[in-house]
Amino acid sequence: METFQRATFKRFLARLQTSGAPSTLLAGEKENTLMPNLSPENLALYFILFVVFLFSTTCHEAAHALVAKIGGDETAFLGGQVTLNPVPHIQREPWGMVIIPILMLVLNGSIIGWASAPYDPHWERRHPHRAAWMALAGPATNYTLMLIAAIALRLGWTQGWLHQGSFAETLIGATFSLNLLLGTFNLLPVTPLDGSTAIMLFMGEDRAHRYLDWLRGNQYGILGLVVALVAFRYVYGPIEAFARGILLWSHF
Repeated sequence: METFQRATFKRFLARLQTSGAPSTLLAGEKENTLMPNLSPENLALYFILFVVFLFSTTCHEAAHALVAKIGGDETAFLGGQVTLNPVPHIQREPWGMVIIPILMLVLNGSIIGWASAPYDPHWERRHPHRAAWMALAGPATNYTLMLIAAIALRLGWTQGWLHQGSFAETLIGATFSLNLLLGTFNLLPVTPLDGSTAIMLFMGEDRAHRYLDWLRGNQYGILGLVVALVAFRYVYGPIEAFARGILLWSHF
């Protein structure tokens, strides 16, 4: 029974063709027609993808805000973003968290969106290593959600709690796939992704200050996204295959 469920679930995972952008997620089945496919099956999948996107992005940004507060920057905390309630995050980025994701799902079956948490740039400069931990908190949260989803899938399969093609299996599977994607993409060390700040953990304070002067003093955001999107297409496939092989299909 478990083998059959895994084979079916692999076919479901194959439908989630994914790529991403900063604190951003693109995912979903790409349609081959200019007309949206709004069949009941696709609408159900789109609903699941949007719910997972909203939850995962909220967790990602709340983690940034919480670690910043712990490190002494209360900017995001005062903005109400140390919360798993998506409303404050949506209020900050309504286009990136609701409008554009829903439009993309309806129009072409993919999802793209973004979110952000404010921080004090003066605090970042005074405490570059704390800022690096803040940046790392978002992807770390996504990987944590991915691991929880993997455990839930394996327990569900072995104990017979999850039935092939069920709403629960699809929801948990989407949580695994989209959080793997979001965490991995945001770790790329190019601006404006989290990885471009997280790498200061490996620098001394003086070097980190010089790096911040260069990083924040240049408008490389769009170029960084283009480079990240191109590079991601080459690096994500092996990472995804490795994570699925170890966490979902291996025998342990």
